[in-house]
Amino acid sequence: MKIIQDEQLLNEKLQEFDLDQLFDASVERPPFSLQRIAPNETILYEGAELESLMFLVEGKVKVTSSVATGKSLLLRFVQPFSIIGDIEIIRNVPVQSQVKAVEESLIIGLQREYIKQHESDNPKFLRLMLEHVTYKLQTCTTASRVNLLASVENRFASYLLTTLTADAGQPFGLELKTNNLQEIAGLLGVTYRHLNRVIQSLIKKDIIEKDKQFIKIRDWALLEKMSNGIRYE
Repeated sequence: MKIIQDEQLLNEKLQEFDLDQLFDASVERPPFSLQRIAPNETILYEGAELESLMFLVEGKVKVTSSVATGKSLLLRFVQPFSIIGDIEIIRNVPVQSQVKAVEESLIIGLQREYIKQHESDNPKFLRLMLEHVTYKLQTCTTASRVNLLASVENRFASYLLTTLTADAGQPFGLELKTNNLQEIAGLLGVTYRHLNRVIQSLIKKDIIEKDKQFIKIRDWALLEKMSNGIRYE
């Protein structure tokens, strides 16, 4: 995590997502920090103390939760504009999930102590927090239902459609690296062997193709049908 001293970029991002409208313009601007996150860098560790509320303004991150086996279960992927740390601040609890950058990302941070002292009664700020907390409740409920009730095929289809796109200009592109399959199996709550059987089944149905390095989608419509419209986001 690298602090960026770029006042112009910070102002642009604050204006782009209307963050400058949340706070009283008659007082000094809150002490925002601009941070760049490298791909695969962990932003928050589960169980740690939250130091700052974070606004994701560029990039994409992955949110996972630990399970009894010691592995992690996928909750959702997060894109701008999103708030990281809202539950922890509202409930005054340690970090509830691990948050990791999927690609290079940009975050605006605001210290927890500042929020407690100056923004606890700010209706605009509290409304924004409420909107994001209730959205997380909705997405976590969906993820729980998928992880508990959906077949592995359904879950893998949802994962592919969340992380891949038909538009090559989007962040994830059109291919999934096969060296990530062990991690993906863990995130979906299945064994690598089980996931591999699902992949072979999808290949036989001509829904995907696979070589040593990548998985590519051949039939987006069938994959969409298999996912039942569910996304990890």
